[in-house]
Amino acid sequence: MPVKKMRVEVYDESGNRYVISLEGRITRKNALRILDMIELLGGMPSTTADIPRAEEFSKIEKVQFIVERYFPLVWFSAKDVQSLYQKETKEQISLSTVSTYLSRLSERGLLSKQRSSNRVLYRIMSSEMRELMKKY
Repeated sequence: MPVKKMRVEVYDESGNRYVISLEGRITRKNALRILDMIELLGGMPSTTADIPRAEEFSKIEKVQFIVERYFPLVWFSAKDVQSLYQKETKEQISLSTVSTYLSRLSERGLLSKQRSSNRVLYRIMSSEMRELMKKY
């Protein structure tokens, strides 16, 4: 089995380049640590954008916003999205509704889906993978 690798390159305002790499077991915790380091270096702008308001966007658009904001690199479940949705929007949403929306986003090619027994995990599909999937 090949070693999994994660490499991030960041440039600061002065043009300095920082390269952070991780080889081995890449977990959500490790990926978030790397992103925290990048943010400390000033390489990532702080996210000041609020969750879209109820009157401005549909529920599926809010779900997509939460997925893109909180899960850019890692696998996540419908339960993860549900808890963040309720925390951010202060609105209730059923787990079945979140699951339906995630499934639709997967069908549109925005997410990849992984099933293991009774658990379904999702991940944002990279642009390269989307291009590859369009060919088939």
